[in-house]
Amino acid sequence: MGELSTTQGITPFLWFDGQAEEAMNLYTRLFPDSKIKALKRWGEGGPFPADQVMMGTIEIKGLTLHMFDAGPEFKFNESVSLFVSCKDQEEIDHYWNTLTADGGEESQCGWLKDKFGLSWQIVPEVLGERLANGDPKRAGQMFQAVMGMRKLDIAELDRAYNQ
Repeated sequence: MGELSTTQGITPFLWFDGQAEEAMNLYTRLFPDSKIKALKRWGEGGPFPADQVMMGTIEIKGLTLHMFDAGPEFKFNESVSLFVSCKDQEEIDHYWNTLTADGGEESQCGWLKDKFGLSWQIVPEVLGERLANGDPKRAGQMFQAVMGMRKLDIAELDRAYNQ
């Protein structure tokens, strides 16, 4: 299984229930400079339908992810999420709107679940910069604003930080 070798060292491995290929296609269309690197199906005589993904590997924004279809035994939950750092509101809106479409769910504080149940954090770069290096009082005000939002709004975060 050479497809499992990556130079990344630690690679997320995502378990799907018949939707791995659909997820691979969505994620590689959504993120620039992304690609499907490998795709192998179960084939005839396997434990799952022949057309389902036994092993798939994609690269999105430099992150390699392994995916496979192996039934409904395990589900994604919010304890693990993919964190997407965005340069501006347009990028936040693009990722947010695409990942919540067709059955995805908004959560709070920049978190969402896509239609496959995988959790994502869609976060502006400025939030991390200000929390790490900004004035603690102002960063606290901004963080309070985050707590009241679903999709993060950079203009509102700026207002909270500068009040």
